[in-house]
Amino acid sequence: MASVMFRLQKSSSPIQVIFLRQLSARFASSDVIETDSKKFPKVKSDLHSLRRGTGGRSSFSGKVATVFGATGLLGRAVVNQLGKHGTQVIIPYRGDPYLVTRLKLCGDLGQILFTHFNLKDEESLYKSMKHSNVVINLIGKSFETSNFSFEDVHVTGARNIARIAREAGVQTLLHVSTLNACEKPKPIILRKGSQFYASKWRGEQAVKEEFPDAIIFRPSDMWGQQDHFLNYYMSTIRRTWRFMSLWNKGVGIIKQPVYYSDVAKGILKAILDPTAAGHTFQAVGPHRYELSELMDWFHRIMLRTHDNFYYRLDLRFDLTFWTRLIMSEMLLTRYRQLSWERLERESTTDLVLPDLPTLEDLDVKLTPLEERIFFELKCFRLHAYHDPLLADYVRPVEPCPLARE
Repeated sequence: MASVMFRLQKSSSPIQVIFLRQLSARFASSDVIETDSKKFPKVKSDLHSLRRGTGGRSSFSGKVATVFGATGLLGRAVVNQLGKHGTQVIIPYRGDPYLVTRLKLCGDLGQILFTHFNLKDEESLYKSMKHSNVVINLIGKSFETSNFSFEDVHVTGARNIARIAREAGVQTLLHVSTLNACEKPKPIILRKGSQFYASKWRGEQAVKEEFPDAIIFRPSDMWGQQDHFLNYYMSTIRRTWRFMSLWNKGVGIIKQPVYYSDVAKGILKAILDPTAAGHTFQAVGPHRYELSELMDWFHRIMLRTHDNFYYRLDLRFDLTFWTRLIMSEMLLTRYRQLSWERLERESTTDLVLPDLPTLEDLDVKLTPLEERIFFELKCFRLHAYHDPLLADYVRPVEPCPLARE
């Protein structure tokens, strides 16, 4: 670089020489610091000095964020929030690039960048994070496959991301876990309880060991467009014709679902707040509901009442559901909608710890389920686009939210 600059300076005018010297000084500020003690060297950068604009999408906030798991439900919302704030976003992906290129629209020209990675390849992880000062890990897996187990994704992968982020000089690390994560989950259906919850808890401990100031987020079931909560219960493979089978008919199972966009707003505020470092936040909705009341309410909105043969059944006595579950476990190895793990988690009550902060402590205005549920379930409503009396649609009775613990 120095020899090229010397040759250019000999044949350039004084003004061009001054410009080239400033350019070389700018590039010199991002040189790699070679260290023998660390496998991945730090990259010296002064991104805050490059802040431009008054704020917003067409500005640069001085933050460069790497978002792992950006193609998921929460990931898309997080990238959109970062792009609106003027953050340059690096999106590591695997598979077909056409699946992630639509995220370019979340930011201004040149602000959304992509790089290929493999969770088990540490070099690709370092390449994704070496120029960033913020790293957000949203990677999670609902069921195990032959290539990736819960331990590989939630523990080993999270530990490697946290360790490499620390060694690369990342200032802020945010790790997304799950609500109800604990060392020994209470068994309900499975003998050892949910291994998803147990692995998420071990992942939190691994991240804290490698990056003590990491921010931990524990979201509950998230609802929204293309979610895995409403669409899961409304899918034909989950229901038995018009009957809904739940563990103990859903009685005594308490859920506190949260709007996915609220979680994304909370993540943005957490990475911008220096006092949030090292804290664990519980991302839950404003209201708590019994699962049985939720299912009855959803079906009332879809005009599926007892007159249309809607009934709640006890899961233990629905043989057709167990047949579908076993067939899904045996045949569907890549896109599994039913699994023992998912069944165990849906039968677990959401536990909100009183000593941990929530999204309200980050000044996030929570969206109640009652505000948008009619729009979210419109496509599932019986005769939604053929009923001539849509103008006379009567708002069904809403469930009474339970008191917070």
